[in-house]
Amino acid sequence: MYAVILRYQKPLAEIENHVEAHRQWLRAQYAAGHFLLSGPQRPRVGGFILAAAMERPRLDAILAEDPFQRNGLADYEVIDVAATVTDPRLAFLAETA
Repeated sequence: MYAVILRYQKPLAEIENHVEAHRQWLRAQYAAGHFLLSGPQRPRVGGFILAAAMERPRLDAILAEDPFQRNGLADYEVIDVAATVTDPRLAFLAETA
């Protein structure tokens, strides 16, 4: 899976103009099974997405569709994560050998 850290590159006033479109994009990714959780950072300097396992080029294509990306509002750091130990409530996220 992937941890995706978004960092805003524009003032919040400009970000706010695109939040609803970003949320619609998020809903579509959840419906497609691509994302597991997401939310804003505190303080509000960006966001966070936990994306399901997939080929990296597919994730890059999905992120390129984000209105924040299309409008140059955020940068994205993508970290490939292998969850090998989890709390029992998140056992479904663990990778098996």
